[in-house]
Amino acid sequence: MSMRDRPVNRFGRWPSERHSRVETPIESEPVLAAQTGDKHALDLLLEKHLPLVYNVVGRAMNGHPDVDDVVQETMLRAAQRIGSLRDPDRFRSWLLAIAVNQVKERARVRTRRTARESSLDQLGDRADPSLDFVDATVLELGLSGERREIAEATRLLSEEDQHLLALWWQELAGALSRSDLADALGVTPQHAAVRVQRMKARLHTARLVHRALRSGHRCRTLQSMLRGHHDVPGPEQLNRLSRHTRHCPRCEATGRLLVSPENLLRGIALVPIPATLFHRLPELLSGAAAAGHGGSAAASAGAKAVTAKSLLAKPVLAGGAAMAGAAAALSFAVYYLPAAPDSPPTPAPAPSPSVSATPSFATGSSPTRTSARAGRPGVVDADWYVAPDGNDAAPGTLGRPFASLNKAISVVRPGQTIALRGGRYRPTMPVVIETDGTAARRIVLSNYRGERPVLDAARVSASSPFVTHRGRYWTVQGIEVANSPAAPYVCRGCRHVTFRRLSMHDNQGSGLAFVDDGTDRNQVLDSDFFDNHDDANHGADADGLLMAFGSGEGNVIRRCRFFRNSDDGLGIASFVGAVTVDSSWSFDNGVNRWKLTEYGGSGNGFVLNSGKRPSDHVITNSAAWDNAGDGYTGATNNGMITLEGNTAFRNRHNGFDLPGFAATLRSNLAVGNGKRQAALAEGSVERGNSWYTSGWSVASLLSTDPSTAEGPRPPDGDLPSTPFLAVRGGSTVGASLR
Repeated sequence: MSMRDRPVNRFGRWPSERHSRVETPIESEPVLAAQTGDKHALDLLLEKHLPLVYNVVGRAMNGHPDVDDVVQETMLRAAQRIGSLRDPDRFRSWLLAIAVNQVKERARVRTRRTARESSLDQLGDRADPSLDFVDATVLELGLSGERREIAEATRLLSEEDQHLLALWWQELAGALSRSDLADALGVTPQHAAVRVQRMKARLHTARLVHRALRSGHRCRTLQSMLRGHHDVPGPEQLNRLSRHTRHCPRCEATGRLLVSPENLLRGIALVPIPATLFHRLPELLSGAAAAGHGGSAAASAGAKAVTAKSLLAKPVLAGGAAMAGAAAALSFAVYYLPAAPDSPPTPAPAPSPSVSATPSFATGSSPTRTSARAGRPGVVDADWYVAPDGNDAAPGTLGRPFASLNKAISVVRPGQTIALRGGRYRPTMPVVIETDGTAARRIVLSNYRGERPVLDAARVSASSPFVTHRGRYWTVQGIEVANSPAAPYVCRGCRHVTFRRLSMHDNQGSGLAFVDDGTDRNQVLDSDFFDNHDDANHGADADGLLMAFGSGEGNVIRRCRFFRNSDDGLGIASFVGAVTVDSSWSFDNGVNRWKLTEYGGSGNGFVLNSGKRPSDHVITNSAAWDNAGDGYTGATNNGMITLEGNTAFRNRHNGFDLPGFAATLRSNLAVGNGKRQAALAEGSVERGNSWYTSGWSVASLLSTDPSTAEGPRPPDGDLPSTPFLAVRGGSTVGASLR
């Protein structure tokens, strides 16, 4: 998980049941109707896309007073020219291309006007500093930490980069596809990818420069280069500064601590259109449509009413407050908004009537690795039974089980048990768990005996997690969730919930996620989280297990494995409250096995962030190996992290990477890592670690073959016994994997 600060969603917020995808794929029928002169169809079409256009223009122009005019001109031109659109399925990208051209034209007009003025003070249309878009965003949404930093750093970008950033941001939100972005720019998707990468590189430099200006960056050379820039350096200076940051080890180390922009900026809220615009636009569009189609210039009162009403009703998804005026064109993400699939999933074949057999299951992972699964002991008796060949009209007994988990959850009460029979389930609806158990009467959701239930969520909508869990005092064990087009299982403010022997894999999101405040006293035990990858976000937002954007105490993770996920293994991101991790393994994360373009996975083994306040996370007797990033990283956590008896082996970057804040490290082992065995902050408390003792090397290990550690679990669900990473001579340094 490279988001150490998503929004929520690595993270902004996870989507609530009330909010789905911002923009759905365009269908050709309303466009064809509008092209043939259907005024009502045109009104509804433009109404639907007005928020998207307004947000893109607002971000591109950074809240300039001309935003309303540019949006209005864009919509008028679209109404007048819709008859010239050759491919109705490309309406959205065609409309955005008009918007981009109008933004550029307005910039050219301002440039020519500026050249004619003798002084900038005489420039009549200069943006009012009080309406600066960044300030308005920070104020309205209460941004802090890296979200605030990246918002302020965008001021350093050129106008061209601002235009591209506006479109790319909407792509992250799922409102645009890469093809839409490329069409709006008038380039190929390949060329668009190159431009996005270059813009992201300049944004990265802008963030480092912003930190230096705020005296939060320790590179003296960069500070010297910035001397005299008490305000914001321009794009020309940024290019010069970027050459330094690319070759400076200290700047490079600081840059690795920054959360990726994908994780900070994902999930844009489309905010309400200013009243002055939506009251004015319907009448203007009516006249434009008449000119374009030769029809009546009088607009339908009903159509106007629908337009105004719907624009007023646009929800503010971030912070709950509308940002009035042109400066409020776009809000930063504070919730997670996953992208919907480009096409509906292919209907799966009917489930097998058998419930006793253990079906084969292809994970889609690398063919050279074993698809390890947790052991499967389960309950021997239950109050309610569910089976793939059941019937929700049945009584839910062992002989006549329900067919769906939703049905069982709707009837379960405190102290009762739900048993899932073995076989493959193919649900089509998301699951919401809200019923509470009690400390004395827990609710149990479990596999039945040794059977293996597989919840194949491929047919569930991508607009929300497959399972959203809010109920307290639950035990969830022995189940497998795969192929969810969004997050497979999100625990929101869960308390006293125990997860045991889970297998969460091949999902388009983190295998299991804990979010929100009040996340207290939960346990994750003996579980595997693997092969999760978020293709729409280029691999940057799928960890094995995630704890993000919340707070809580007493949470424990023990004897778990996190492997082959596109981003990080275990990601603790902006979570306040100490989390204890014990005897867990994280390996092979951050490798692009899915051949995703612009791959963004960080590939750290364990990420221990806290966000707003310090958190004293603890990791003991755990191991990280063969990850694409660091083995262990503290990100921006300024708490006293404790790492004791852990091993970092053959990670591509550093074994232990905690250069920002002091930590306590005792009896840890790091060998064979790609850069440094340990990069630690001054003041760290250290005792008995391998990197300050001579003689340690890969040769000190009894075995460097991970095959047994990465293989199947034994029947009881414990970690497999393995000689891997054991130290010769019986030293107590490092983890004991046996």
